[in-house]
Amino acid sequence: MAKIKGRAKCIPKDRDAIFLPFQSAWIKDESRIKLMEKSRQIGISWSTAYGADERVAAQGARFDEWVSSRDDIQARLFIEDCKMWAGIMGLAAQDLGEVVLDAEKKQSAYVLQFSSGRRIHSMSSNPDAQAGKRGSRILDEFALHKDQRKMWAIAYPGITWGGSMELVSTHRGSNSFFNSLVREARHGGNPKNVSLHRVTLQDALEQGFLYKLQQALPESAEQQDMDEARYFDFIRAGAADEESFDQEYQCIPSDDDSKFLEYELITACEYLGGDSWQRPLTGPFQGRLFAGVDIGRKKDLTVLWVVEQLGDVFYTRHVECMERMRKSDQEKILWPWFEICDRVCIDSTGLGIGWTDDAQDRFGEQRVEGVNFSAHVKEALAYPLKGAMEDRKVRVPDDPKVRSDLRKVQKVTTAAGNIRFVAESTADGHADRFWALALALHAGSNPSAPIEYISGGPRESSQGYGDFVNG
Repeated sequence: MAKIKGRAKCIPKDRDAIFLPFQSAWIKDESRIKLMEKSRQIGISWSTAYGADERVAAQGARFDEWVSSRDDIQARLFIEDCKMWAGIMGLAAQDLGEVVLDAEKKQSAYVLQFSSGRRIHSMSSNPDAQAGKRGSRILDEFALHKDQRKMWAIAYPGITWGGSMELVSTHRGSNSFFNSLVREARHGGNPKNVSLHRVTLQDALEQGFLYKLQQALPESAEQQDMDEARYFDFIRAGAADEESFDQEYQCIPSDDDSKFLEYELITACEYLGGDSWQRPLTGPFQGRLFAGVDIGRKKDLTVLWVVEQLGDVFYTRHVECMERMRKSDQEKILWPWFEICDRVCIDSTGLGIGWTDDAQDRFGEQRVEGVNFSAHVKEALAYPLKGAMEDRKVRVPDDPKVRSDLRKVQKVTTAAGNIRFVAESTADGHADRFWALALALHAGSNPSAPIEYISGGPRESSQGYGDFVNG
């Protein structure tokens, strides 16, 4: 018997069993529609691949499996898991590679064919790729799809003549379609007859997850010296913030009603895996560049956000966060980017006044605009950012810290009826990335109409909100 590694206290009754109880329950559930709200990285997608192999390899199997993953990388990883299980189970399976489904629409899938004649097709997240295809459905990381409702609407008819549909996902906000399905199944009478599964990180740990992890990791891994309580705190400390931890690991959807930007709105604008956004000064760049800078010194971050305009869409090309750096050291990072940007907007509130003066002296007042963060100006910046996301005219990084920072801003109404934009301050910033992006979009939206222009001379008057929406 192999040496037992680690200090896990929750040991499975059958140490040699491949699957933990929550994984076995998911695989064995033969319901027509089943849904899993889950913690990240607990082996559910891996278990789902095993179940898919079993179904298509069975004698007399009638249905192909159509898998929709969040992006091309995840689609390939899923089919690799399927190949792995086929090898372990001794199933005859042929890897057909990437197969074109519709050349005109540029739709393709990674395909694994079994001796039964049935196939597993693993595709990226385009809902239209599900249209017209009969057979079982696996919608992996469903809440991360850009249009969950459309994905359901197109995928569900595919099981009319038989087969099953599985939805697997962590949460992405309380207002997501995924969460509406969960609420309907749990509290709304379950009209769709969904078999609902829920596994938090705590649930997984109590069923032996840490033990399994420690047996798989090298003896030198830091997790080997942890019990379940320490591992839970280890994962919690690594999350972007408490809201992210609750959502990603504890199956508690973030409250969209209290935030200015909904999760689904942010994720719909994110770059997916494989897209390069953190570009160097040398590019390559094809369109005009615009930058926004939120100034910090001791408590908050200084954040540079650079976007490239291609058509009517602003693509994030570089995000730089500077913490507790001298102004001269920050300038060494900022000035080269200012050199290649068509226009720059700087937070000129407080110590930002000096930054603005220095940047205008160096690059010119027509190229650099100082923006004083009054309540009116924050409103005039925040709404166009949200509008750009709603119109899908901005692309942001698929990064947990960026996502968390964009979520920090809340819109509150004072007792006097005034709107204020506030944000919780954490060790990772004070919505600094949010305001840097908002400034970058303003820099590219209407170069001829500053919000509040600050220079060595008289201050120009503020422009109306409509100028920024229509710019």
